[in-house]
Formats: sequence, structure tokens, C-alpha cells
Amino acid sequence: MPRGDLFPDIAPYETGLLPLSGGHVMYWEQVGNPRGQPVLFLHGGPGAGAGAVHRRFFDPAHWRVVIFDQRGAGRSRPLGELRDNTTPHLVGDIEMLRRFLGIEKWLLFGGSWGSTLALAYAQEHPERVTGCVLRGVFLGRRDEVDWFLTGLKRVFPDAWASFAEHLPEAERGDLLGAYLKRLCHPDPSVHLPAARAWSQYEGSCSTLLPSPETVASFAQDRTALGLARIEAHYFAHDLFLPPEGLLGRIDRIANIPAEIVQGRYDMVCPPETAFELAAAWPGARLTIVPDAGHSALEPGVRTALVSAVERFRRR
Repeated sequence: MPRGDLFPDIAPYETGLLPLSGGHVMYWEQVGNPRGQPVLFLHGGPGAGAGAVHRRFFDPAHWRVVIFDQRGAGRSRPLGELRDNTTPHLVGDIEMLRRFLGIEKWLLFGGSWGSTLALAYAQEHPERVTGCVLRGVFLGRRDEVDWFLTGLKRVFPDAWASFAEHLPEAERGDLLGAYLKRLCHPDPSVHLPAARAWSQYEGSCSTLLPSPETVASFAQDRTALGLARIEAHYFAHDLFLPPEGLLGRIDRIANIPAEIVQGRYDMVCPPETAFELAAAWPGARLTIVPDAGHSALEPGVRTALVSAVERFRRR
């Protein structure tokens, strides 16, 4: 799809690998203006990893853009590793990266699971956050996970059928458990087909109109394995979030400004969640894109995200 409303392609001015706990190693990069206003990009999934296109939401003349791949995802190592991989671990990794790069405060930019992680980090370290730009809000609640696993068949019955039919009929009563068993199997002939089936399902439901490009990107083995295995792991553990949930801790970030961008026809993370978050968060402004689904790269969503970032630049 055309992406002319994003900023031009740009290469990092610095990249690195940061050793973490539990044998994990984080890939990170910096893009744009080394003396600019810091912004942290948080990718989705969990487990999806970041890509070159994600650099293009930010004016490189103004922003010091930090992008990293979360534990087990993308260019971080080992790929798909579940040991010592929880939300508190990721929050700690972000804080380690901030200190390593010598950044005092930063703007958080995250969509889907990236919005969840942004909220979790901001609530733990509000003094380090200048604001949040969130898209396709996901709060990690059980009904949101159940919607993804089964509710989506009401809108995408064909995609859901392919997702469910990867499993023997006798195991379809517990899609998450059956997939997790296969995704954690050591044999690539077992875990890779399961990962592709899971990831293609998610990619097929992520755009308002069919996008073969999106589905193909989700189906790539490296993306599929990190996304499917880690996502299923997190889903099976209630996203490793506190018992009161993210809304239950919203008072910790009540005074932090936020821009929330939500596609009206987002089927992966339906708009109801974004409305609930905006209603509970005094500092939040909600923008509904009337002709978009879940993907950050749909025309209306990416335009609204760039505009939201620009409003923070003018603050």
C-alpha cells in the first residue's frame, strides 16, 4: 500500500546488542537526530519485532528515535525464547535501555501489544514518560484474548476456519492450549506450520480491506515463530499483568498526556477498549479513524499517528 504520507526511509545512526537477564540479548537502534527529543517505539505482538517502516512515523530532524526488539522477538536473541519472558521482564528491559542510552525521559509510541507495554511501563515509571501515542489499544484482559481466539470468527469466519482447522477436531475446544503445545515443540516441522497458521490468521484480520502484503509479512518464518509462540505464551498467562489490570492503575499516569488512535473497524482490538481507556484517562485524547482496521499502516491510521506525534512536538 502507498506510504507517501510517512517520512522517508532512513537508516539508523547507531545499532547495538544489549545483554539482558536469562541469556537474552536485545537488539536496539537509534534513528534521526542524536540531540533530538527522545521517543521510544514499542512493537506489537508480543513477539512481532520491529521493522524499517516503523522508523518513518517520526520526523528525523526533530526526534531521537529508539527502536528495539523485545525478548525473543525480531533481531533479539534467542528467537522465540520463553524463559524469563514476561511483562515485568520487558518493563525492566526498557528501563535498562533508557539508562544505557543516557535518556532522562521519553515519549512512548506503541500499537496493539505495544500499547499494553507502553501503559505497563508508564505506570511503573511515570517520572520517565513525557507522553504516550497509542494505537489499536489492547489491555490484555481475558475477554479481549477470548475475542481474538474465538470471537473473530463472527467477522472473519474464513480466516478463523483456517486457524482452527490447523488442529485436529478433537483439540479445537482449547485452541490456545493446543497451539501452545505445538508452538513449543522442538521440531520445526511441528512448530513452524503452527506458527504460520497463527500469524496468518492475525494478519488476515488486521486490515479493513484484504491485504496480501500484510498476510505475507506475517507468514515469514522469523516473524511467525516469534509472534505466535510468544503471543500464545503471554495469552496463557494473562499477559503477566497485575491482578487489578492496567485500568486499575490508571491513576499512576492520570497527568501524563496521551494521544490514542483507533480504527473504527479494528477487529483484532475492537474500539470499545480504546473508548474505555480514554474515558478513564484524564490526559488522553481519542481519535477514531472512520475507515480503518487494526494495522498501523492503513492510510488513515498512519496519517493520524504522524499527526499525533507532531502535536507532541509542538507541546
